[in-house]
Amino acid sequence: MVKVTQFDAAKFLNTDEERAMYLSEFLHEDISSEEFIAALNDVARSIGMTKIAEEAGIGRESLYKTLSAKKPRFDTMLKIIHALGMDLQITATRKTCNMQ
Repeated sequence: MVKVTQFDAAKFLNTDEERAMYLSEFLHEDISSEEFIAALNDVARSIGMTKIAEEAGIGRESLYKTLSAKKPRFDTMLKIIHALGMDLQITATRKTCNMQ
């Protein structure tokens, strides 16, 4: 019988560049907020939940709750992203009319 183990992305995210690329791919795909939160959870686990909670200035339990919530608070998500040593960047994907 073949034994199958569940894939854990956190085990393969070893550098800041890999983590940033992983999250960026999720942002460029047509995904749900739950899928992005799961990816953020992967990245946080790859570094260590205790360390990320301390860096974000939130309790470890709050970090786990945030990363398992369907609609976490945006300000908490930003704290976690910054604690991961990352930042969000917005870029234009289409040209819009310039209003004068």
